[in-house]
Amino acid sequence: MTAALEIAGIRKAFGDKLAIESLDLTIPQGATYGLIGPSGAGKTTTIRMIMSILFPDRGTINVFGQGSALMAKDRIGYLPEERGSYRKMTVGAFLTYMGCLKGRTRAQAYGRADRLLGRLGLADVNARKCEDLSKGMLQRVQFVAAIINEPELVILDEPFSGLDPLSVRMLKEVITEEQQRGATIIFSTHVMAHAEELCEQIVMIHQGRKVLDEPIAGLRRQYDTRRILLEPLDPGANLLALQALPCVEDVKLNDQGCEVSLHAGMDPGDAVRAIAGVVAPARIELARIRLEDVFIRLVGESNGVHESPEALRTHLQGLSNTGAAA
Repeated sequence: MTAALEIAGIRKAFGDKLAIESLDLTIPQGATYGLIGPSGAGKTTTIRMIMSILFPDRGTINVFGQGSALMAKDRIGYLPEERGSYRKMTVGAFLTYMGCLKGRTRAQAYGRADRLLGRLGLADVNARKCEDLSKGMLQRVQFVAAIINEPELVILDEPFSGLDPLSVRMLKEVITEEQQRGATIIFSTHVMAHAEELCEQIVMIHQGRKVLDEPIAGLRRQYDTRRILLEPLDPGANLLALQALPCVEDVKLNDQGCEVSLHAGMDPGDAVRAIAGVVAPARIELARIRLEDVFIRLVGESNGVHESPEALRTHLQGLSNTGAAA
């Protein structure tokens, strides 16, 4: 399949701070890739190099076979992490203008903008000035501007940042429509659950280096599931009794019941049967692999860190909440 994006050996440093080192990446047309990692990992720097906003110190980037995104700009839709709009313009005029810049007629741009605004709960904002919108409303308008021309490549840098849950759900639905249309999508986020839900391939970056480039399906095969979710038939059952089982490493209680972590090398099927023999289940199932857990394991291995998963998870959450430039 023809590649929408080919990156070979790019490196970028700002003074003595290394942002990206030896990054190779090939994204086929029509694929949806999640570019994930904590804030400061190098995701936004990578995207800015793809968009020719920044230029690598070495290495090459090809977009649709062109040596620069500038040569394929009408085929690309980009939502940057730092949002921007012509704040004195009305929403309708702004989106129509953006569509015309990307080769659409005024009628085409206005019609697509009107439909997308309706899908995103903004059907009545066409005549309002951008500066009069709330932050969340303006963010949805800027998302529409990014895809107004039905781009072949859609690059979204932290598209859900600061949005309420309903707005997040609406954006996800439109992103899914873009996937079904055949667009190639690069989705950057430090919220790994979003990438897990939307993406077919995951690229993890840590401290400027790629530490993973795998399909979601492959991750689930490669990283064994060592967590079992249990909802007991008897709400008063003693779930902590499960800690006595040889296969069980830890039991964490929750509102539904508990999450059971298994020792390395334990067979999940045998563990399920053993757990059910101690506590009668209303529901028992293997937990799906979480990208956060994969990332924590990879980061711990690459750094030679031997902290507990809980300590590493706290460290990752701290990185994600720093607000540092990515």
